[in-house]
Order: sequence, then C-alpha cells, then structure tokens
Amino acid sequence: MLRAAPLSGPPVIVVILVLALVYLAPIALCALLYGLRERGDWRLADRSSAGLLPPADRMPGAVVRVLSARVVSWRGIVATHSWIVVKEAGAPAYQRFDYTAWGTPIWIDRFVPDGRWFGSPPEVVFAADGPAAEAMIPRIRDTIRGYRYAAPGDYRAWPGPNSNTFVAAVMSAVPEMRASLPATAIGKDYPFDGHRLGLTPSGTGIRLNLGGYLGLTLGWVEGIEVNILGAVAGLDLRRPGLKLPAVGRIGI
Repeated sequence: MLRAAPLSGPPVIVVILVLALVYLAPIALCALLYGLRERGDWRLADRSSAGLLPPADRMPGAVVRVLSARVVSWRGIVATHSWIVVKEAGAPAYQRFDYTAWGTPIWIDRFVPDGRWFGSPPEVVFAADGPAAEAMIPRIRDTIRGYRYAAPGDYRAWPGPNSNTFVAAVMSAVPEMRASLPATAIGKDYPFDGHRLGLTPSGTGIRLNLGGYLGLTLGWVEGIEVNILGAVAGLDLRRPGLKLPAVGRIGI
C-alpha cells in the first residue's frame, strides 16, 4: 500500500541560522563597532545644527521635515529617534516636535530644529516645501494636539509608544508624505491607533502588528518588513534595497 510522503517544513536548524544571519549578525556587528568607538559624556555631546535647514528667514515658504538620528549611548546600536519640524509660510521660525521620556512627553522647541541628537547627525526621512507643505501642516498640528499618548508616563522606549510611534502616527495622518521611517526606528510599528490590522502610514499597503512585539508590513512605500521584538528586517521595493536591524537600509 502506497502512502504519501509526510509534508515537512524547513529544518529547524536552517530557520535558526537564517534568523541569526538576518537579525543577530547585524546587531552584533553594530555592537562591535560601538565598542571600538571613542565615547564621551552624552550630556556634553554636540546638539548644534547639522546644516540640514537654512535659517528660517531664508525660507519664506512653508516647510515640513521628518528627521531621524541614532539615540543616546548603547541604545544607538539598534535604535533611532525621530522628530518633526514645521514652518508655515511667512513664519519667522521653525517649530520642532519631539516625543521623549522626560516629563510631558511631547516637547516643543526644546532642541535645534535640525540639531544633532546628542552627537548623532540626523538624516532627512521626508521633506516638503511650499504649497505641498502648507497643505500638510494643519493635519500635522491636529494630530499632535490629539495624540492619544500625550500624558506623563505614557512614553515607553520599547516596544512603544516612543518617538517613532509618535512620528508614525503623524505620517499616517498625512499619507501623501509617501515616506517610511528607517528600519532602525524601533517603535514605529507600535499600534498607535489601537488596531492590530490596518493600512501602513503611507496608505500604500497593510500592516499586521501584535503590540509592537511582532508584525508584518506589506506596502509599496514601506516594502516588506518583518518585525520581531521591535527589530525590523525586510526588503525595500520602491528603491531596491535590504533593511536590516541595527544597520538600517542598504541600497542595492
């Protein structure tokens, strides 16, 4: 009597090796580089402008920026901090919004708009100027005013809500940004709206997440991302590249 061969998945050892290669190896590499780098007192670290924004009086039009930089001390091995900068047309100064662990979590203008985050230079995640930025700013301000995790004590570094959760919520309210936070933005997948299944912040795909601990994202802007305990790995589809924990995006 013939019997069908039993179905079996990939050997457990292969799964373990893949997870180690994709998730643990990049983190270990970044940890090694961090250990070899000379470090001073983070409280004395440079927080001056990184030169990403001209003086506000030279920008008569509206401005919107999303910036991200490595976080303080050893946490910077794996994570980045994100924030938002806006300026209405004709306004004399930029306004910066951060979400932090200190006191009332939403901080306004406590840091230089494009300043280094305790020594770490930021990168521009999204930029809009002129009429496009002007149309976004009212929704950005409304989302910040109504943010559900705005009370003292709401901030949690892991798995969220943290600075990246805050910025992801704003980006979700303005999907025409068509941008995605870095893979190193731990907390961006925390369910800021309380829903486990929904659209990605860009509105170009879907996202399933379990409290920020586990998740799967499929979208044109966000690409394919697998979140395991906040560490994100995946593929960038729009601009072909790899997304790795601790390392971030590597373009192909």
